[in-house]
Amino acid sequence: MKRLILIIALLLAPLSAAWTAQETTEPGTIESGQDLQPEPATGWTPKEAVEARNFMVAAANPLAVMAGVEILKEGGSAADAMIATQLVLNLVEPQSSGIGGGAFLVYYDVGTGSTTTFDGRETAPLAARGDLFLTDSGEEMSFRDAVVGGLSVGTPGTLKLLETVHRRYGKLPWDRLFGPAISLAENGFEVSPRLAGLLSGAEGEALRTFDEARNYFFPNGRALEAGERIRNPDFAETLKIIARDGSAPFYTGEIGRDIVATVRGAPRNPGLLSEEDLAGYRVVERPPVCEQYRGFDVCGMGPPSSGGLTVGQILQILEHFPIGQLSPADPTAWHLFAEASKLAYADRDLYMADADFVPVPSEGLLDDTYLMIRVQEIRPDRAMEVPVRAGNPPWHNGPALAPDRSQERPGTSHVSVVDAEGNVVSLTTTIEGAFGSQLMVRGFLLNNELTDFSFSPERDGRPVANRVEPGK
Repeated sequence: MKRLILIIALLLAPLSAAWTAQETTEPGTIESGQDLQPEPATGWTPKEAVEARNFMVAAANPLAVMAGVEILKEGGSAADAMIATQLVLNLVEPQSSGIGGGAFLVYYDVGTGSTTTFDGRETAPLAARGDLFLTDSGEEMSFRDAVVGGLSVGTPGTLKLLETVHRRYGKLPWDRLFGPAISLAENGFEVSPRLAGLLSGAEGEALRTFDEARNYFFPNGRALEAGERIRNPDFAETLKIIARDGSAPFYTGEIGRDIVATVRGAPRNPGLLSEEDLAGYRVVERPPVCEQYRGFDVCGMGPPSSGGLTVGQILQILEHFPIGQLSPADPTAWHLFAEASKLAYADRDLYMADADFVPVPSEGLLDDTYLMIRVQEIRPDRAMEVPVRAGNPPWHNGPALAPDRSQERPGTSHVSVVDAEGNVVSLTTTIEGAFGSQLMVRGFLLNNELTDFSFSPERDGRPVANRVEPGK
């Protein structure tokens, strides 16, 4: 039997080490039975590997990890622990993820030996068109001009995904999973150095644009500082409503109405999100993209994510080189990885988008013969100039497309959970850029996911696959 690796859609960098948490502010992994209490400390202790006896949770903040571990200790499933972890992440690292954003989830069911994925990605409002981020003169808006305010906000999908997965795989009651986040929001938590650093930088300045975000992140006109204790009673009340009534108040009730009013009434860049968009949102279960690599089945999220296909291409290209014989510190290994990534990202920019709207040649992009041809472009003694040209995979049904040259922005968070039975959840969750649209409502930030689309719907008379379209 082949071994299985789960990958997730948005994070393309390999994870080479586990971490044991020593404070409340950095990515960490906590073993089953490990009694971790967050306290001020000088740093983190890296380990080559961590092996758990019963279950494991990995996330970007120890408070979130502890919430997941608490749920697993009570007999909760991997899905239950993921939900509790995500809700605390929303509170303690609001700049990266939360119920105002979207998520992709890969799930391995140990009982059936099967892997599936859930698409909780944000969607464009029904009123959105390809010229959403073009000026009156037809020029692309700058990212800074487009991102702040309601224009960049897509229909959030994370909460609906959490509810969908809980109904399928949850064991503990829904409302129990909200306890850790509600308690921290009401009683307070310490601001992490990461959050404080972002608030004091250029990313934080845009948060001063709107009253609710400014009042929360800049009390008395100054940025929150690392170690400062902060409460979020508005978010606690939001979570109590959802814990009691499920996602309905968010998608068809009072919370949703406040979201729409905030987006459409934004004093800068009012947006298009409507109550109809929220009410019509659906999570889609999709088959995973799986590829073999050196004895492993590597499975990830397919379109509308680019992760599964892009990682699959990179690994298949690297399989033609003896990279396993090279040290991680060997520049030759770096060169091979970089060149394989250039080829994969060139195909990503041209072909990959929401397959419900644009034909994506998924099979062709992973075709062995096609990738063998791409391998020939890698030279051991020189780097390819960028942008690299996309290839021509086996594919006969698609239109002539133009590559997406939109600027990429860092963001997102990641959660991995293995429960006592061996079920695995791999979640990538995001509000897109740091602090999303900078719009805050009921204690949480709204995404800027629409700026992940190409700002230009076409180039040189050819459509861009990742252009804005209604519901995409």
